[in-house]
Amino acid sequence: MGIWFSPATVESLNARSANTLVAHIGIEYTHIGDDTITARMPVDSRTVQPARILHGGASVVLAETLGSVAAHHCIDPDRKMAVGLEINANHVRAVRNGYVTGTVAPLHIGSSTHVWQIHIQDDQEERLVCTARITMAILDRTPSQNPSGGLSP
Repeated sequence: MGIWFSPATVESLNARSANTLVAHIGIEYTHIGDDTITARMPVDSRTVQPARILHGGASVVLAETLGSVAAHHCIDPDRKMAVGLEINANHVRAVRNGYVTGTVAPLHIGSSTHVWQIHIQDDQEERLVCTARITMAILDRTPSQNPSGGLSP
């Protein structure tokens, strides 16, 4: 079973990301579990800082992407929408190349807020690189807000 109101596939999540920041920096979804979603991101010229290590902002983009998509798939998109309210991240290890993989899991799924935990690890030794937590506000959708529009991931 699982927590998803509107189940997705890895293919549908990757297709929906076309022509967005997500695709531009190379984030690709790799797995959907009963209550988790996993995506990976390259550590390359698009995602490093001038010191040539993974930019903390890129890690936050990966974390926010995962938390937003997870929240979106736990609600009825015809009636509700999920928007970011707060995110925090702790960067614990530098990465210079390869990929990092993020996995999102719920801490709280309520009617007006969701809290999601995201762990990002390197692909070589599977060491923790960043841990983040995002709080999503769950808002009523107005009739003029089309679920297939750009308001939800």
